[in-house]
Amino acid sequence: MSFSTLQQSHRDLIAAQKAALHDAQEYGVLTDEQVLVMARFGAEESRLADAHNSLTAGQLARRSAPELGSTGLAQRTGHRTAQELVRVTTGASFGEAATAVRVGLLTADAVAAAPTQPWLQAVGLAVAAGTLSTSAADAIRVGLGSPSDSVPAATLATAAEHLCTEATTLDVDRLGILARQLRDEIDEAGIADREHARHDARTLRVVKQADGMTRLVWVMDPETAATVTDLYDRATSPRRGGPRFVTSDSHKRSDDRSSSDSATAERIAGDTRSTEQLASDTFTELLRHGAAVDSSQLLGSGAPVVRILVTADALDTPTGHEPGTGHETPTGHEIPAGHVTGTGHQTPTGQETPTGQDIPTGHGFLDGQNDPVNITTVERLACAGATQTIRLNGDGSPLDVGRERRLYTKQQRIALAARDGGCMFPNCDRPPSWCECHHIMFWTRDRGRTDLADGILLCRHHHLLLHNNGWEIHRHDTTYWLIPPPDIDHLRTPIRMHTRSRALTELLGKRTG
Repeated sequence: MSFSTLQQSHRDLIAAQKAALHDAQEYGVLTDEQVLVMARFGAEESRLADAHNSLTAGQLARRSAPELGSTGLAQRTGHRTAQELVRVTTGASFGEAATAVRVGLLTADAVAAAPTQPWLQAVGLAVAAGTLSTSAADAIRVGLGSPSDSVPAATLATAAEHLCTEATTLDVDRLGILARQLRDEIDEAGIADREHARHDARTLRVVKQADGMTRLVWVMDPETAATVTDLYDRATSPRRGGPRFVTSDSHKRSDDRSSSDSATAERIAGDTRSTEQLASDTFTELLRHGAAVDSSQLLGSGAPVVRILVTADALDTPTGHEPGTGHETPTGHEIPAGHVTGTGHQTPTGQETPTGQDIPTGHGFLDGQNDPVNITTVERLACAGATQTIRLNGDGSPLDVGRERRLYTKQQRIALAARDGGCMFPNCDRPPSWCECHHIMFWTRDRGRTDLADGILLCRHHHLLLHNNGWEIHRHDTTYWLIPPPDIDHLRTPIRMHTRSRALTELLGKRTG
């Protein structure tokens, strides 16, 4: 195809899109279903535009390579880098231009006769074909990483092909999470290295703004985030649907304490400050007073609690040998943060590596964090606090209560958090601390029981959606199905609900594998 033909085809495409947008008022008379169809058309058009932009950005980057020096296209046109050239030429932000260049080079490499990154060839070809956006391609690239001694390029190539398929039904954020999860599954030995890399990447910067305000930019590794998130939830959760998991077992609550917590929750919920202002003021008090801070500022008392989920067989394997004979259960550890003990050698994240012993294998998960931590982190945190075991039966179901009480107990909520991993509504990413316990057999209408088999975690938004908009949840053994109302799907086609708990997923996978 000649340049003039290529140019004309793009002009025709732009003209057609302008014609479709000529009368914006027409969009206002579309039905709900038609608006959804148009949204899908728009996404397809965006991917096609991404394909064009990545191909051109790749060429701009190749012709502006640093080794070309002043003869490169960017410098010849007065720009320091290819990213700057793309930004000025297209009007994109610096971040968008940088992504376009990275994916553009990846796409150019994919169509080359001998790709230098063959494990990402499927990703580049999908971008060039207009079936994968540049942001999705970059998420896959970052999440999968590069081949290593334990992960050959062919294995990553298979994972990349799978992710390109999954990208048709996932947004970019969830696609990036899935890419990291696949890397963890095929490269458990590298979990510790990736954890250390995240720890090394932690930063805190104070940025003074022109308007007289100051901005704090805090990039946290998962362990730090788990600690800070616990305090943030305790300070703000009543504003987001009610308190959740606010007091650890190591701080037993009397009736007076329970009443005080209820009063604090009501005060937080009714505070006239915005949630963001409330969080800012609470953290300011925490910093000002340190350990002596007035506990009335937080819902619940005591040090921040980090909850860990790990299979018992991982803890039963102290030096990387075969698992011991302990029962296999996801184990929930409630760990007061900031307590590190022992005298062994400390890694950058504080893990102790016993001298002269093999480095332990296995991993666990911090509640509310998507990425795993290696088993030495689990053991260090477990050593610092109380250990609470959540015992499951053979199909992964925790303990029951029946109709003795309407509200789920704290122990049951912890078990549901371990089982569900957060809101179970499809495509929701709310963590357990933001969720409520829903009776799938309604307490009053269905005479439902407060049993874990008939309980499920839902965030406040989706909990209200189920009760107010005619959605239902049906259970078949240990599988949960979401039934949409007739106005959403007249066939009411069941939608499978999946746990977000990677610890439970891995445990059940081992039992059936």
